[in-house]
Amino acid sequence: MHPDLPTASDALLDAGDDGAHWADLFSPARRGLLASAGLAAGGLACASTAAASSDAAVNTTEPGRPGFRAIVPPAPKGRSPWGQATAGEPTPRPTSVRPGEATLPTAPRAYTDIKSYHAHIYFDEDSFEKAALLRRWAAERFPVELGNWNMEPRGPHVTPSFYFGFNNDLLPVLVPWLQLNSLGLTILIHPNTGDGRADHLYYALWVNRAQPVNAYNWPAPKPGEREALEEVFPNVVPTVPLET
Repeated sequence: MHPDLPTASDALLDAGDDGAHWADLFSPARRGLLASAGLAAGGLACASTAAASSDAAVNTTEPGRPGFRAIVPPAPKGRSPWGQATAGEPTPRPTSVRPGEATLPTAPRAYTDIKSYHAHIYFDEDSFEKAALLRRWAAERFPVELGNWNMEPRGPHVTPSFYFGFNNDLLPVLVPWLQLNSLGLTILIHPNTGDGRADHLYYALWVNRAQPVNAYNWPAPKPGEREALEEVFPNVVPTVPLET
């Protein structure tokens, strides 16, 4: 622009106070500020429009609604075998299954009802070598009844396992030994009282983590009756002195 020619700001200044006002608005700094404000307002307007349009399509499976967009496949037509009102069912109280829970006992049970113990050692494809080492260590040091390998769930035990049985006199030695030599395996120790269901579910001790025991369908003895007591007959002879 030629230096002698009047600018738009000069012309507005000549117009008096109104001209000064408009000249100020058209100054470079004010123009930048106004432009920024305009962009911000435009962004808010766009965001509001987008939110309004998305609200119409969020979490809807109704084809008739504006902005319908299927977010899940249509539900299959039919009727659930459980009926249509399961969410409104009251919470039932399970039937008592623990021994002696129906009424409070009048006296403690005699500890001599325990005739022997079983230790069940659980393992899987990642820990079977630990189980083999623990099995060998126990058989070398204690006169136990050592069972076979159970490579699949057996009885109430839901994972591969092996077991050994031992008599009461070994309890104060074998339980601490298993605690210190479990190699991180899960071990169930239960007594044998003539009630196998309760022995596995309610009288049990655990070394490390507990895991499910599928003994809930195991019939409980009738009042005054006992199952045939599972006796322990040691079948290994220790060959290694026990570390003390």
